[in-house]
Amino acid sequence: MDEVDAVVERVRDRVEPDENERATLDSAIEQLLERAETATEDLPVEVDVVLAGSTARDTWLTGDRDIDVFLRFPTALDRTQLREYGLQAGHATLPESREDYAEHPYVVGEFDGFSIDVVPCYALDDATDIRSSVDRTPFHTRYVSNRLDDAVASDVRVCKQLFTGIGVYGSDLRTRGFSGYLTELLVLEHGGFRPLVEAAASWQPPVRFDPEDHGTATFDDPLVVIDPTDPERNVAAVLSATNLARFQHFARDLLADPREELFVQTEPDPVDAATVRDRFTARGTTPVALQFTVPNVVDDQLWPQLRRSVSGVGGELDRRGFDVLRATAVADPREPTAGTDPEEGDTPGPDDRTAALLFELAVAARPTVERHEGPPVAVPEHAQSFYETYADSDAAGPFLDGDRYVVERPREFTTATGFLDSDALLDVALGSDIQRALTAGYDLLVGDEAATLADRFGRQLARYLDPTVRGR
Repeated sequence: MDEVDAVVERVRDRVEPDENERATLDSAIEQLLERAETATEDLPVEVDVVLAGSTARDTWLTGDRDIDVFLRFPTALDRTQLREYGLQAGHATLPESREDYAEHPYVVGEFDGFSIDVVPCYALDDATDIRSSVDRTPFHTRYVSNRLDDAVASDVRVCKQLFTGIGVYGSDLRTRGFSGYLTELLVLEHGGFRPLVEAAASWQPPVRFDPEDHGTATFDDPLVVIDPTDPERNVAAVLSATNLARFQHFARDLLADPREELFVQTEPDPVDAATVRDRFTARGTTPVALQFTVPNVVDDQLWPQLRRSVSGVGGELDRRGFDVLRATAVADPREPTAGTDPEEGDTPGPDDRTAALLFELAVAARPTVERHEGPPVAVPEHAQSFYETYADSDAAGPFLDGDRYVVERPREFTTATGFLDSDALLDVALGSDIQRALTAGYDLLVGDEAATLADRFGRQLARYLDPTVRGR
């Protein structure tokens, strides 16, 4: 046994549930399924109660306290009836429960110290006929359960722990990493954890795997794993190119320098406002931030909008000459909810949250004029239009520079803060909820004021100020 295998075995010992933990889980599952069966008996339709997620596939890690119960309803039901009967049965299964929402409502609660999701879906014969994403989950459970043996399931646990340690586990749209199902398929495809790591170290994206040789659909993603139960779906569609590269980096790192710390999730200590202020001062940059209240939407809606808004505002700052060195979004964490498997997505917290878009500028102010080049004189139609547009304007010119007309026109905004404090901000590409939030009002924080974000987002700013290869 070499050092890589020795490290893997030590991690395996840490993440493998023991007999007592398994017995406790099995007892809770048995009682929950009985409750769900009883809860559905009085409904006017026949309901199939199934266990899903990592506990059903025996790929859960020690300490996991999540159980997913799926209620499979006849396809003849419309969505309104599915919602009504699903919530009724869910609350009967978990009397002390509440409702959360993904594509449709479901029930979450606690039972015997476990976090429980009771999720309604449609009972389909084929995963290609799904009506919402949760309809796929029972097919995934059946496919993986029929192919995993104890050894490979144990390797899946080790792989999940590595992905957790390096910050790439979870297919929610904030993380954009590896779902539980994707992890299981990759370990199955390679026959174990170490073969997967050795292969990943040498991948040249785009990389494609097709476990059932469907061989038809094409996808423009860095990693493609054709869903064995649905040939038109890439299981890795959510995975970002960054997180794929992150896995490759740590695959090489593990093989070159095997150590258990790669399997341990780390959290930086939060920084205070004084530290943030001093760090930006030392960098010689100008931080500017927009702080605002975001609505109560699920993380899978919020974070794509935050990223779109950072890109839209940052791109406009760059186009106006205020060079963005780096930018990020920060947001309050959502309130704790009943556990959700990473492959199933996120759930909302009860209250609105505060978020901010932070831009670190290399250039915060520009001259009062800007150079604007026109078309070549040899292109008559466009050249004449350009000349006539500026001939009687306040711009200097038009004059010739080489074969082109050029003007030096007044710059609309000479400072980044002038732009960020104007209505022009709302004309850039923003997430719809973010645009509404900014329209309602925001705080513009500049220089030392931006450092006050640390009072609320100290840990997230710590990651920003000391970036590493690890995720989250």
